Amino acid sequence: MAGIVPPAGRPGHAAVICGLGYWLPPKVVTNEDLHARLGTSAEWIYSRTGISSRHVVPPGMATSDLAVEAGTRAVTSAGGVEVQALILATTTPDRSCPATAPEVASRLGMTGIAAFDVSAVCSGFLYGLATAAGFIAAGLAERVLLIAADTFSTLLDPADRTTVPIFGDGAGALVLRRGTDDEPGAIGKVVLGSDGELSDLIAVEAAGPQPPRSATVHEGYFRMQGREVFRHAVERMSIAAADAVEAAGWRLDEIDRLVAHQANARITSFVASELGIPPDRQVQNIEHVGNTAAASVPILLAQATARGDLASGDRVLLTAFGGGLTWGATTVVWPKLECVPLGSEL
Repeated sequence: MAGIVPPAGRPGHAAVICGLGYWLPPKVVTNEDLHARLGTSAEWIYSRTGISSRHVVPPGMATSDLAVEAGTRAVTSAGGVEVQALILATTTPDRSCPATAPEVASRLGMTGIAAFDVSAVCSGFLYGLATAAGFIAAGLAERVLLIAADTFSTLLDPADRTTVPIFGDGAGALVLRRGTDDEPGAIGKVVLGSDGELSDLIAVEAAGPQPPRSATVHEGYFRMQGREVFRHAVERMSIAAADAVEAAGWRLDEIDRLVAHQANARITSFVASELGIPPDRQVQNIEHVGNTAAASVPILLAQATARGDLASGDRVLLTAFGGGLTWGATTVVWPKLECVPLGSEL
């Protein structure tokens, strides 16, 4: 059963989005590039994933670098406010120990604030969102910077035709402040769930004393059982999304925009179909960024805001699915926000 995390604070109060930003590494890998390397045709990749290009980190660039860039833009979008906590959702930290968030906070000039990582793979942003709302609810922070950043290209077997075309790297970030639950930007109830019995469907076995637990998982590289993941992703995201809409007191036909984790264009279409949300209400960016893991949803929010696909007052439904297995969904009436365009001087 999925759990429901209440909105932040006592009745009438909530965590409210007041800033957002994103960052993509400058290196772009096209389907044609992959054809030359893997022998898989550009048309075949696009027909099965909806992806034509993706951004990947060059040697020497780490998850923290992407997180700092996205975090800087989110804070700028929020008017340069001070935050009391930084949460980094990532499955690709710079090091296994310590967490990456404190370094990111320090590089942003925020030394001394609470800073920690959250790991829930592609659901990490929604898990981080619930955690940020909890910080605000408990009175631990007036404002929280939530960053989701992943460099999944560093986990992939470079010869694996099934995973290399899917993933890209990037970071997205939000600033959340204490506010009221009747104002635009207030985060609704967050529906979260997990199923550890299926953990081997999406996994990276780390090097260490324990051997791989499954013959389908190989040490050191990301592996995914695509068909089973597809089925569970559609089912779990659809159910969580419907629960979140019901918790908000909305109807599915009142949703203006569906913002789903960009895992695969076909998965998004199936989820929308299950929910009865027409194509013109689906917001997507997978064609030019691929699956950016935990960063997927906030990057999409930022890009959609910058290009006008999300407007103030829109009823927005967010949903995601990732390894663990983990999944989640929430709702928000979109606020009026400014998003710093990628490549702009700060």
